[in-house]
Amino acid sequence: MRIPPVNPKAVFLNIPYDEEFRELYVAYVVGLSQIGLEPHITTEIPGGQRRLDRILRLVQTCRYSIHDLSRVELSPTPPATPRFNMPLELGLSIAWAAVHPERHTWFLWETVPHRASKSISDLNGTDPYIHDGKVGGVLSELLNAFVDRGCPTVLQMMEAYRLVESNFQSILENAGTTNFFSASVFKALCFVSLDFAIRRSN
Repeated sequence: MRIPPVNPKAVFLNIPYDEEFRELYVAYVVGLSQIGLEPHITTEIPGGQRRLDRILRLVQTCRYSIHDLSRVELSPTPPATPRFNMPLELGLSIAWAAVHPERHTWFLWETVPHRASKSISDLNGTDPYIHDGKVGGVLSELLNAFVDRGCPTVLQMMEAYRLVESNFQSILENAGTTNFFSASVFKALCFVSLDFAIRRSN
């Protein structure tokens, strides 16, 4: 299979798709846009390809990937089952970066310090970015991860976050859905976030 070209600004977001994660989801999209990067998630990819094939293709085209393992937990509904999608996608990214280090860099994110090294001991030696489950934590750690990009301040990013968050309900209504992670909502969220980023730079 021919290797697709890599987008030097693209960031694959490997995050849980659930309502409790919504604020952090918005924070990632807004924060990356403020830094001058382009967030991407699996649901935005159209077509009938198998989900895993679409994820691998997305990883291959993104220069970076962020893997948030803060919600790798047992499901509340029986049977109690751990969520392995995020670790699986992290593994794909690690393998791709090992073969093509000049094309891909991955980052590990967590809520609790030292938990990742306990749940995935093979990652010992990797320092995760700890966001404490808070919007400000996500924005602050984005600045740490991409410190060489001439980033805005956390206060500036928080202002943009609040503006985008205040428009989120309108985004859902215009998309005609309640699914935060649908392709149309994600596209609109990226558009609004980028618009605020451009306004800040001007």
